[in-house]
Formats: sequence, C-alpha cells, structure tokens
Amino acid sequence: MKKIFNWTNIRLILMLGLMVFLFSFTSKRNEKRKISKIDVVFVGENNLFIKSETVNKLLIENKSNPLGIEKDKLDLNKLERKLNSNAMIDKSDVFVSIDGVLKAVVKQKTPVARVVDDFDSFYIDYKGGKMPLSDNFTARVPLVSGNVNTQNAEKLAQLFRVIHEDDFLKKNIIAIQVMPNASLKMFNRNYHYQIEFGSMMDFETKFKNYKAFFQKAVLDSTLYKYKKIDLRFTKQVVCTK
Repeated sequence: MKKIFNWTNIRLILMLGLMVFLFSFTSKRNEKRKISKIDVVFVGENNLFIKSETVNKLLIENKSNPLGIEKDKLDLNKLERKLNSNAMIDKSDVFVSIDGVLKAVVKQKTPVARVVDDFDSFYIDYKGGKMPLSDNFTARVPLVSGNVNTQNAEKLAQLFRVIHEDDFLKKNIIAIQVMPNASLKMFNRNYHYQIEFGSMMDFETKFKNYKAFFQKAVLDSTLYKYKKIDLRFTKQVVCTK
C-alpha cells in the first residue's frame, strides 16, 4: 500500500510539472505571437462622430505601427492614452486577443447641446466638456446661443443633461438662448410660442410644470394660440396669447 501511495504521489507530481511546463511554453509562445490585425469596436450610441479608420490611424501613428510587433513588446496603456486624448473619445479599452488581434473598444463622447456664436460652434458633451463638431455625423441636440461662459457652464451642463435624458424634452426643446442677465429663453419644435424659462434655479421643477401644462393643453389644441409660455414662477405656468 505504501509503494502504491508513493507512486501515486510521483505520478501527480509529474503531471503537475507537465502542466506547468505546457502552460509556460504556451504563455511564452503567445507572448511572441505578432499582432496580425486591428479590430475597432464602438459601444454605446451608434452616432459615429469618429470613424474606425481614424482610430486605426491613432493606433499606428508616430511610427509605432503595432502590426507585426510581438505582443509582449506592445504598450497597451500608451495606446489607450493616445485614444483617450482624442476630443471625440470618452474612454477606450485596448487589449490583444489570443489569436493576435489588437482590439480597441471605444466609447464616444455624448453631445447634449451645441453652442453657436459668431466665432465658433462646438458641442457640450454629457460630462460638461467641450467637444468639436464632426464631419461624419451631426447630433440632433438643442442649439445654444448667447452668454455661455465658465461661470454658468457647469449649471448649464446639468440642464442639458436633464433635457437629453427626457424623451419629451429631447424632442420638444430645439434651442436655448442665454440672456445677459443669465435668464433663459427656449424654443420648441412644433409650436410658435417662446418659453420664458427665467434663471436656472429650480429648473427641474420648471420642466415638470411645463410637461404637465403641455400634456393638458395639447388635448384641446390651445397650444397654437399662445405666443409665450412663462415658467419663471415655479408654482404656476403663465400663458400669453
């Protein structure tokens, strides 16, 4: 019994050693495998502000073409930083598959408004950052004009996010004007009235009031009669014909 037990132990040790050897051999061979191609995958919304060809160019620029490079010599963190520095990209994940394909999973920035003035035009993204326009795709977001500056940018970004996340507001509000006194005027898609929104204080309550008013007024077709909807007073909606 003792000899059988010892032989069993020896056999287990040999099998374990073989497994370690095979794993080490496979790992070394995998590390030496050269990158065969690049595969770019976009996640999130299908609005392609940046093309896969552009991502490919970012991965191979500066004479650091990963194609043909051994996997263990590829700096994936550096490639991710390069992609994330692009003004259209929110974040990316770069890795190499077992079969030697360099994969870049890219999430683009999400624009929530487009600022238009006499000198420039750009998007405000979901996080409140500045995002350039794209030659590939135009986002259907509210046009913003007027006094947009560093003092009100963060609060405005909160308001833009609320509009973007609400199906009704997203379809209804097409333009916002920021007045010199920081009050807001808004314009809707299908009716001729102007929305006097006032300051950004309690803006979520004002939007709730507007939605409740709209749902009631649209039933009797009175919306066509109004020239101005005043939301400055959070406890009531004042309409002017």
